[in-house]
Amino acid sequence: MSKVKVINGITLNEKKKKFKLFPIINGLIFILISLIIIVPIWKVIVDSFDGKAGYGMSLWPQQFSLGGYTTIITNPGLYRPFIISVITTLVGTFLGLLLATLGAYVLIQWEMPGRNFFAYMLLFTMIFDGGMIPKYLVMQNLHLLNTLGAVILPLAINVYNLVLMRNFFEGIPEALFEAASIDGCSPMGTFFKIVLPLSKAALASIGLFYAVQFWNDYTNFKIYINDQKWYNFQMKLRNMVVNNDVPDDGVISTNTINNAAVIVAILPFAIIYPFCQNYFVKGVNVGAVKE
Repeated sequence: MSKVKVINGITLNEKKKKFKLFPIINGLIFILISLIIIVPIWKVIVDSFDGKAGYGMSLWPQQFSLGGYTTIITNPGLYRPFIISVITTLVGTFLGLLLATLGAYVLIQWEMPGRNFFAYMLLFTMIFDGGMIPKYLVMQNLHLLNTLGAVILPLAINVYNLVLMRNFFEGIPEALFEAASIDGCSPMGTFFKIVLPLSKAALASIGLFYAVQFWNDYTNFKIYINDQKWYNFQMKLRNMVVNNDVPDDGVISTNTINNAAVIVAILPFAIIYPFCQNYFVKGVNVGAVKE
């Protein structure tokens, strides 16, 4: 409703301010969701510094100690799994980006015969998956069981990331491709000299997707790896938490060591993400929306 107010012969309309309930409810819901996320993380952080950590909730360490982290860092049994996680993350991310960028670049070649057919075939695999047993049989027939190839290849071939990259490439002005062709640049030369330099945001965001997948991979190691010497850090972490496979010196609680191991597992990407956040948000927005 509005009221008409006359001041010195001038008519003014005064609109009555309406009380909006939705922003308040929306804010409360997001605060609740944030607390649900933050509280468990805070408990893990606190318990990792508490030498006598139990299963209750406390806001601060009752007995501050770095013994949990010291045990993790000085435990030789964690060195090899950590290195394996680093190797699979670096190699898998590089291979995944290579396949996604090359595949996306092929799919934007408008004059290529059968381009739509290949695109539909790739999209078909996103809807219908072969299943766990067929994948296992394929790895077995390729003699990749108990090798790092069995855990790198399934995640490196990711159609969703390929589609995001293709959408980003389609946003590059076609005039750039025509100019490169006129200047005598080959298709691969155009890819390396024009497409990739303009795709830093997409490469950063999709590369972060791949890196997080490979670093946190547990399922593929559980299915395809039976030899414990090829276990990654996540598999070793699971054995520590579930099977109590932690050194017990009687001074530091096993719960403290378990929580310290969790923090060590998530720390690398907790450090990397703030530096990639701008590229990550921009790359996801551009690659996910097609005009």
